[in-house]
Amino acid sequence: MEPLHAPLYITAVFRQIGDAYLTERGTELKYSREENPTVRHLEDKLAELEGSDNALAFNSGMGAIATLYLSLLRAGDEVVLSMEGYGSTIELAKLLEKFGIKVRLAYPNAEKLCEAVSDGTKLVLVETMTNPTLKVIDVPEVAKRCREVGATLIVDNTFVTPLLYKPLKDGANFVVHSLTKYIAGHNDVVGGAILWNGPFIQDLWDWRRRLGTIIQPFDAWLIERGMRTLEVRFEKQSRSAEAIAEFLADHPKVKEVHYPGLKDDPYHEIARRLFKKGLYGGVVSFDLGSEENALAFLRSLKKIFPSPSLGGVESIATYPVKSAVKNMEEEQRKVLGITEGLIRLSVGLEPLDDLIEDLDRALEVVK
Repeated sequence: MEPLHAPLYITAVFRQIGDAYLTERGTELKYSREENPTVRHLEDKLAELEGSDNALAFNSGMGAIATLYLSLLRAGDEVVLSMEGYGSTIELAKLLEKFGIKVRLAYPNAEKLCEAVSDGTKLVLVETMTNPTLKVIDVPEVAKRCREVGATLIVDNTFVTPLLYKPLKDGANFVVHSLTKYIAGHNDVVGGAILWNGPFIQDLWDWRRRLGTIIQPFDAWLIERGMRTLEVRFEKQSRSAEAIAEFLADHPKVKEVHYPGLKDDPYHEIARRLFKKGLYGGVVSFDLGSEENALAFLRSLKKIFPSPSLGGVESIATYPVKSAVKNMEEEQRKVLGITEGLIRLSVGLEPLDDLIEDLDRALEVVK
């Protein structure tokens, strides 16, 4: 009997008499905090999607990033991060300062990031597309600088997905994803992943085992199921996002639109060079001028759901200054262009006309 889909292994333990059974990568299969066949199946699918040799799946994107930090860093090491990045990624790195890790933040473009990388830099972590103003990083340029000093480059590719861009091919050492977002795609499961080329890194697996950050089997099964529709979902979301960006750019109530698919966007040329399929992702950010306008707009939405996430089949609108960059200093937000009126919209699978109608109606309350 051969099933169409891999079975779900809901079990804490596996049979062991003497030595434990070894997987094809040499890890022991005995306890699901360490290894599980459903998780392994997801990892194989993720590696196939990313075009990588190896993958490890985690119970969240932050579980993946924490595992990388703890595996790769030692006291005295220096880390360079984009100052516009996922808040918890930056905050966790700063927590490691009490263990002797030095953290340096740089403006999110290749020039400033490369300037920040020194001979003492051990690790660099950037996002392909930043959150929430959608700046696109020239990853090949940053990778070149990292190679010059022997620094490890980690690229968070969550916003872009492997469908548009594969950072490993341009010199990244590791790629991380919040699987919660586009790859799972249904706003109903949390997960993360690390992917890389070359030999299997036992130390990463050991840190996952010790920390207990492996993803649960049922969550892994849900994510693998969601992956089957990733391409059709992401293409529709990206096409709709581009149309919405054009609508917003022409709307008199909108001060500014951030979307690399717009030809006058400052990151359009980088995105056009890096990304495939003529797509630019399913997230659009736009400025409504003030906190009062932003909150009134969110309250007026009927079909778009206000929430701090992205990448699912439902459209979600986020107010970044109260979520993603809540703990960022005001001066830093100004430098990055993260205004009090900024809204981040993750476009879902609803009919485009319905979404534009909802946006247009909500924009009527903006002063």
